[in-house]
Amino acid sequence: MRCLALIAALTALAPPASAHLLYVSSEKDNKISVVDTTSGKVIDEIPVGRRPRGITFSSDFSKLYVCASDGDTVQVVDVATRKVIHNLPSGADPEQFALHPDNRRLIIANENDAIATIVDVDSRTVAGQVKVGEEPEGVAVSHDGRFAIVTSETTNMAHWIDLASLTVTDNILVGPRPRFAIFSHNDKELWVSSEIGGAVAVIETASRAIRRKISFKIPGVSKDKVQPVGMRMTRDGKYVFVALGPANQVAVVDAKTYEVIKYILVGRRVWHMDLTPEEDRLWVTNGVSGDVTEIDVPSLTAVRTVKVGRYPWGAAIRPTK
Repeated sequence: MRCLALIAALTALAPPASAHLLYVSSEKDNKISVVDTTSGKVIDEIPVGRRPRGITFSSDFSKLYVCASDGDTVQVVDVATRKVIHNLPSGADPEQFALHPDNRRLIIANENDAIATIVDVDSRTVAGQVKVGEEPEGVAVSHDGRFAIVTSETTNMAHWIDLASLTVTDNILVGPRPRFAIFSHNDKELWVSSEIGGAVAVIETASRAIRRKISFKIPGVSKDKVQPVGMRMTRDGKYVFVALGPANQVAVVDAKTYEVIKYILVGRRVWHMDLTPEEDRLWVTNGVSGDVTEIDVPSLTAVRTVKVGRYPWGAAIRPTK
């Protein structure tokens, strides 16, 4: 009761957030839940293909791309009607993807085939495929659009793909089972989370050398439960948020010193996350508890939890205005 009262008090003190809609993929329900972040209620559900995981918006927020992993396709949802309008030729078992800054090319990790597929979303055709390591999952594209990164869970590598030539130029050995990758906003660093390794590798893009490995130690939580997966970095390069899986915590890392400055308790088996455009709120998906948690970024405090579908995985936010 005291904990609930504290959360309620923090929510009341926090400044009102801007209006947004949070889209959440639920692996077990084959749907996307649409959450009104102002009211904290699910206002709609969108049926999609089997085992939806990675989701992302087009740059104008008119379309939502959905990895239907067990359906072997990427689906395109029209945001206005909230209906699937067509499928893209994604390749087998699409896990995660990243949209190129040109808003046209989608780079997709095909876990079963050890391939990255590049799809032209306008013509709905495959623009190319690149062989990578075993069980690829995480995908990132540099902000300058030159490179795509694909992480392979079994090979334990981050593969650098030159998007002009569609060739792998570098293979960087990171920790065991890398699940996610993000570029810093100036493209000078690549951050890669290793689920089984329990750490995040920070790679210097110019030299392709690992600059730092960040580990996590949470009082009262066993080491094997600390499994880094999804990440988000603020535009000012101040914070990197890291989901720590069954540790049920989000780590807040100082992006300049690489030191963990706080752990935030959220729901069970935290997977992925997204920041609001204003970066005043961070929403994270909690797979086992079937909910999402809202974090107030200025205070680095969890303020609210909202129930969604079974095994929520991916998260994507769009403004309502």
